[in-house]
Amino acid sequence: MPNIIGVRFKPVTKIYYFLPLADTPLKVSDPVIVKTSRGQELGWVAIEPKQVPRKEVKGTLKPVLRKATPLDLIKMEEYKALEAEALEKCKQQVAKTGLPMKAIQAEYSYDGSKLLFLFTAEQRVDFRDLVRNMVRAFRTRVEMRQIGARDEAKIIDGYGRCGRRICCSSWLTDFHPVSIRMAKNQNLPLAPTEISGLCGRLLCCLSYEDEMYKAVRKTLPRTGSIVETPEGKGRIRGLNILKETAIVALDNDTRIEIPVSEIEVIKSPSSRPQKRSRKSTKRKGQTRQ
Repeated sequence: MPNIIGVRFKPVTKIYYFLPLADTPLKVSDPVIVKTSRGQELGWVAIEPKQVPRKEVKGTLKPVLRKATPLDLIKMEEYKALEAEALEKCKQQVAKTGLPMKAIQAEYSYDGSKLLFLFTAEQRVDFRDLVRNMVRAFRTRVEMRQIGARDEAKIIDGYGRCGRRICCSSWLTDFHPVSIRMAKNQNLPLAPTEISGLCGRLLCCLSYEDEMYKAVRKTLPRTGSIVETPEGKGRIRGLNILKETAIVALDNDTRIEIPVSEIEVIKSPSSRPQKRSRKSTKRKGQTRQ
């Protein structure tokens, strides 16, 4: 079984796996220099060296080159202090060229050999002239990378409607698919202002309890079912999944909320109405003129 080590490059981001050093023991939070597809980068150990089954290793792992030195960390902090100025210059160049994009963040590599600009845009942008201007201004290798609305919110940070710091900035390391079906499963209002986060996309927290809602819903009668209750016969008009209760409209025009354990389903609604055939039919004895 191969040895691996987990490295994280920024707080609250994904962990990437590398081959550990053979002669240098490493522990969590140790700074290391690793080889990546983008060159050498500085990260921090998030998972100490351990053996894993070979089938769990995907692709070819790149190595940890060495443990970062105090000088590496000092250089990184020096370049980090220049990022705000670099971002401001980039914004000025974007405004000057009139490109339909918004610069979000500037990131220097730990040794200053590369400067990365993150930006958002509604469509693809031809930023080749901008990159050339940035190379002349900073005398280093410059890259531009387009990010999405959720990545922008993660960088800018903020507080959600719950009053807490948004999940993607505080603890969520990866984005998971979120669908409008999740909001429907939880009987939430479908108004965009009610189920959207600071990024303008569906709230990530809709996915946290979705499996629980789906499991409980399977045990409840369907809306529209005709049921017998201690108060009489009626029809289910709504469900409270968390409380496991049903809103029943009785035959005497009153509504009650009652635990589903106290009702008996007499008739469930059909699963799906049959669609009428679009093919035209001829009446008996009718002929085309």
